[in-house]
Amino acid sequence: MMPRSVEPLHLERVRKTYGTVIAADDISLTISPGRFLTILGPSGSGKTTLLMMIAGFVTPSSGAIRLGARDITLLPPEKRDFGMVFQGYALFPHLSVRENIAFALRLRRMAPQAIHREIEGMLELMQLTGLDDRLPRQLSGGQQQRVALARALVFNPKLLLLDEPLSALDKKLRAGLQEELRALHQRLGTTFIFVTHDQEEALSMSDEIAIMNHGRIVQLGSPGDLYNRPVSRFVADFLGRSNFLKGEFVSIEGATLLYRIGAETFRQRWTGPPPARGSILVGLRPEKIVVSLERPASIANALVGRIVSTAFHGTVHHLRVETRVGLMQATLATWKSPVDPVAAVNIWLSWDEEASVMLKEDG
Repeated sequence: MMPRSVEPLHLERVRKTYGTVIAADDISLTISPGRFLTILGPSGSGKTTLLMMIAGFVTPSSGAIRLGARDITLLPPEKRDFGMVFQGYALFPHLSVRENIAFALRLRRMAPQAIHREIEGMLELMQLTGLDDRLPRQLSGGQQQRVALARALVFNPKLLLLDEPLSALDKKLRAGLQEELRALHQRLGTTFIFVTHDQEEALSMSDEIAIMNHGRIVQLGSPGDLYNRPVSRFVADFLGRSNFLKGEFVSIEGATLLYRIGAETFRQRWTGPPPARGSILVGLRPEKIVVSLERPASIANALVGRIVSTAFHGTVHHLRVETRVGLMQATLATWKSPVDPVAAVNIWLSWDEEASVMLKEDG
């Protein structure tokens, strides 16, 4: 099976309304061939509506969808040649594994010998060899997921669309299938468009992530870019843990911006013009904070605090620390930790100028 993702998918100012409700609002996006794009957002953000418009099950109220130069906005789903994996798998319960996988090939009137060859290859690829005569109810959740993927991929689709396909699985099985799905994408080179509300899933699997809120894409980029350089409070808060420091702009000294929160002054790397307003919002990830018992001698920002509570997560402790600028979160490695994370212990929190980012309040 050769990859068919040779044309980019373009969404041009796509909008979908249901009466007065705006489900997707003026979305423009280009997905390059062979990419693994995840559409991430909370419930009601519009991510499934967007996927259904790409699939052809929902018609946009306005805008256009193009595959390469071809306008497919009004093309029915069966003529788009896209594979689809649904949240509940949607396997035919009365058909065996082999018959489920063969369904799309028979619709395309493929010769029986070719169907047999493609199914055998897909059974091997999806680790389903020996299960081909079983019915879906005789399979585990992970095996059913592999059958759904095999059925969606066997006809060599131009794109594979996945609507929260792992959400019904337990955590360990889900983690294993995430790795398998990522390896499958790299092996096939097919464009994958994946919808999820799970942030860790999106970060671990994707080439690119489009974060949605209120029907709009609020930020698009690589997992590293989105995590380390969120543009807004919503993105920073939705994609992992973050501290939010609201302060007043003081001055810019070379490549450093100074801001004040109460009696404390902090420093942040800055190369742009001064902020438009006096009030600024800064985001700081808990794992970018250094935790120590003594005040560090050579670090840009330092703040004393008292541990309020701790949560053990195997490799790390998550600390909640009361400080002069409010409650803050910090992450402390459990292996050879410099601090015994016990409530009521006084500690120092410190971080570099490059560790924090300036944020917009709105999402």
